[in-house]
Amino acid sequence: MSSNYNGKAWAFTMALFVTLSVTFEATAQRLQGKVVDKNNTSQPLIGANVVWLGTDIGTATDASGSFSLALADAVSPSIVVTYIGYTPDTIAVQGKNSIRIALSQTTGLKEVVIEGEVERHSALTPTQTQIITTRDLEKSACCNLAESFETNASVEVSTTDAVSGAKQIQMLGLDGAYTLLTTDNVPALRGLATPYRLNYLSGTYIGSIDIIKGMGSVLNGYESISGQVNVSLRDPAKTERVYLNLYGNTLGRYDANLNLATSLNEKWSTLLMLHTDQLHNRVDRNDDGFMDLSLGSQYNIYNKWKYDHGDWVSEFGLNALREEKVGGQVDYNENLSVAEQVAYGTESEVDRLSGFNKTSYTFPGKPYQSLGLITSATHHKFTSQYGWRTYNGEQNSANARLIFQSIIGDTRHTYKTGLSYTFEDYTESLSDSAFSRTERIPGAFAEYIYNNAENLAIVAGTRVDHHNLYGTVFTPRLNIKYDFSPTTIARVAAGRGFRVANPIAENTAILVSSRKITIQEQLDPEEAWSIGGSVTHYFELAGRPGSFVTDFYHTSFTNQVVTDMYSQPGRALFYNLEGQSFSNSFQAELQYEIVRGFDAKAAYKYYDVKTSYKGELLQKPMIPEHRFFVNLGFATPFDKWRADLTTQFFGLMPLATLDQHQNSTENYQSTSDRFMTVNGQVTRAFKRWEAYVGVENLLNYRQPNPIMGADEPFGSKFDASMVWGPITGRVVYAGLRFKID
Repeated sequence: MSSNYNGKAWAFTMALFVTLSVTFEATAQRLQGKVVDKNNTSQPLIGANVVWLGTDIGTATDASGSFSLALADAVSPSIVVTYIGYTPDTIAVQGKNSIRIALSQTTGLKEVVIEGEVERHSALTPTQTQIITTRDLEKSACCNLAESFETNASVEVSTTDAVSGAKQIQMLGLDGAYTLLTTDNVPALRGLATPYRLNYLSGTYIGSIDIIKGMGSVLNGYESISGQVNVSLRDPAKTERVYLNLYGNTLGRYDANLNLATSLNEKWSTLLMLHTDQLHNRVDRNDDGFMDLSLGSQYNIYNKWKYDHGDWVSEFGLNALREEKVGGQVDYNENLSVAEQVAYGTESEVDRLSGFNKTSYTFPGKPYQSLGLITSATHHKFTSQYGWRTYNGEQNSANARLIFQSIIGDTRHTYKTGLSYTFEDYTESLSDSAFSRTERIPGAFAEYIYNNAENLAIVAGTRVDHHNLYGTVFTPRLNIKYDFSPTTIARVAAGRGFRVANPIAENTAILVSSRKITIQEQLDPEEAWSIGGSVTHYFELAGRPGSFVTDFYHTSFTNQVVTDMYSQPGRALFYNLEGQSFSNSFQAELQYEIVRGFDAKAAYKYYDVKTSYKGELLQKPMIPEHRFFVNLGFATPFDKWRADLTTQFFGLMPLATLDQHQNSTENYQSTSDRFMTVNGQVTRAFKRWEAYVGVENLLNYRQPNPIMGADEPFGSKFDASMVWGPITGRVVYAGLRFKID
């Protein structure tokens, strides 16, 4: 390990030590407490108001439901606790320094739910977190996770190529492989699942999505570099008993989704979620001989269980998936062998089985102290064909984490510590090459949280893992939130990330081209340092609420697996970084309720992402330097009618096209065009039914010639990997939702 890295690690460790030292200051006597749901005592109530009786002096509970009040501020030995949707309570606290409060849900207004009117920027979390609610998800078609970010400005979803139908997310200007994707805070959909993983979670499975920018918690592992996307699946004890969603569009695609939930008794509840999507209509709107969308079918089942018995809470679930996809030329016949084919095509078959368990125990009389065990396992196997190339793989994974949480003195000082173990077994083959690896990684971690419940929160964590292939991995991280006022919040995040790349799975677009693939050396793990921050300001203008958020993040790689399509025409090279590789990301976002029921959101993003290719520092391809985003949402009282319109403008993107550095008879583009997309949807709600109709790409913009050399797909100039804009044009869709609470 280089002296430069050792210097950075030493400096970071010293910074953590100093930060921890200065926060353990002497404090006055305080009342500590936690507010929870009476029917589910493991569920904290976040943002509950706690006020001394007879005063306006109080606070709000944090992300763990905890609060702290100075005893000197009391004029009466009682506090008043209120929370929307719950019955207020007045509690006598005389002679107490710690208290646990359980509020009961109100019963009279169960049907009146106001949530997700605008995308929420959490004011409570130390990390910069955006929350996408169920209502936000219903603003668009949202048939799967890939379509869940259409009304969000922080995460982009792009199509990797013009044939296979694979998609990926981008955050802070970096590929989705650098974003940790979790479901219920359990790492999921990683490794060889990368090409199509955004298709593997139905939108109807999702309760909410947390988007965390920058380095996240060390509790979730060392892989997060650009951020974390945590998908919270629907809760069996709280979701609708019946939820049906049917969808169809003008391309001939249809989706069917059915959720069934029931409470077996006071302790046990279960949720069965079923999903299928089908597309068997061969569409070629641009007349290039290739299908604009890959055909396919998916069958997906998820069964989730929950056990809640006071201090003991356990959740576990199983997910099984089967998916088949076919893309390529309209005349491609998937029933013929490769030797018999006269047309170009791609095929993919995936079988996936995964399961998880989360069990926690809260010590009696100590709501701040708990012990949790989280385990998960995944089997993922696929076979695929890309023209004349075959790519097959199998991944078997297992992960376990044991986490203990308690306090130091009082609830302002909490800590989490634990042990983890990760097992990964990969087997891959590409045409006549085969490669495999087995990873065994035991680890230990600790995280300290300081929260004075007024204006300062600090999360300082570190973990040490021993990788059987790459040795000891040290991962420090720091997140600080400071409230200049109740309406102005600043955050700082810094830390290190580490990951082992899967170069073929993470770059399958290369397979849909004539490029020859060359791995030039033994590839090392990827390592990066990230630092950044944000400022959030909440305001009121003309009696209407709004918020303004601006953030900047810098990520610098000390090593990276470089995917080089610049240096040698007709080739894709993989090698370890020699030189610089960095990403600078800036975003400014404004949200405002113009009139009651009419919300507006606008954002601007700037990316400066560069990598050294054989000693030459160049912009990474397929990333726009400038991007604008506008979302308008309107809802009538009681949400009888809802309408949403989203517009996005994309600036120029550099391309790495075939033969761009040598003489050619064709005029290949070196950059994309500037373009704009517009999506809209209108929803009409009835008592239990909702009908919606929408349009994607209203202006019918299409990338010209998305496939180079389409007339000779087996020739040397074929390339379907440089996709930067829409291919299908305008798509109209409609659907129905049916709910029984």
